[in-house]
Amino acid sequence: MSSPNLGTADNLAATPAPRAPQTWYWSVQRELWENRSIYLVPLIAGALVLAAFLVSAFHPLGHVRAVTAMSPSEQASALLFSLRVAGVPLLLASGLVAVFYCLEALHGERRDRSILFWKSLPVSDLTTVLSKATIPLVVLPIITFAMIVVVQLLMFALGAAVLAPSGLQVAVVWDRLQLARSSELLLYALFTLALWHAPIYAWLLLVSGWARRMTFLWAVLPPLALCAIERIAFGTRHLWALLARRVNGGFDAAFTNTRGFDPITWMPDPAPLKFFTTPGVWIGLAIAVVLFVAAVRQRRYRGPI
Repeated sequence: MSSPNLGTADNLAATPAPRAPQTWYWSVQRELWENRSIYLVPLIAGALVLAAFLVSAFHPLGHVRAVTAMSPSEQASALLFSLRVAGVPLLLASGLVAVFYCLEALHGERRDRSILFWKSLPVSDLTTVLSKATIPLVVLPIITFAMIVVVQLLMFALGAAVLAPSGLQVAVVWDRLQLARSSELLLYALFTLALWHAPIYAWLLLVSGWARRMTFLWAVLPPLALCAIERIAFGTRHLWALLARRVNGGFDAAFTNTRGFDPITWMPDPAPLKFFTTPGVWIGLAIAVVLFVAAVRQRRYRGPI
């Protein structure tokens, strides 16, 4: 005897609700689908670095062409310098993407009214905001790390091919590059900087969900106004120093031997114990959690613009 057919409503009722990790995963996928700049901007930055290196390698007046007239040791130093600084444009591009993504993350869905559709799905506000915070804290560091390593490898292969006929000792350059060691330091630096900047990202997400327009101005002007009031009222710059350290102090907190930078021979020493025992790290994370919770609650009651 065949079993009776269940109706559509019964089938839907019998469908298990998605689990929280699965919902979070697909929410992160949604962010990548809707915000292609997350990976396109680092990709374009890497392509521009490679294009500039190609021009310098094959143009008669290019930097790499000029290096062919140097001694093998000078060639090695020049190539190492190019490889070391190749990641700087990608780091800057990644930082800009993180800032503008956070400013748009919650504001964009209110502006185009897609928030009504996403709120109709079985996805909590906590999962939605958490998936958006995952982008600058986890996804962008991974993408940036992969792009920098790939760009360095391609530049090394191209530079070795161009300079080897003029006497470049490729094996020596490879040993001095210490790609494995530098990759470990890069990955460590990216994630510690993400943690250090967590309160900045949380603040930008909060402003993104609150402001009706001009999110960048709403994010920047209040802190600057407080700095100006402190300076006028008390003649001090404590708040400015605090904000400046939050922006650019993560490297000093995560490493030792951060002075005397030489892109050819210098390599900082990671100090995870120092980093995770720095009060500023935990104070910043506590502030980030408070701002994150505020952003979650705010999304619960905010509608389209």
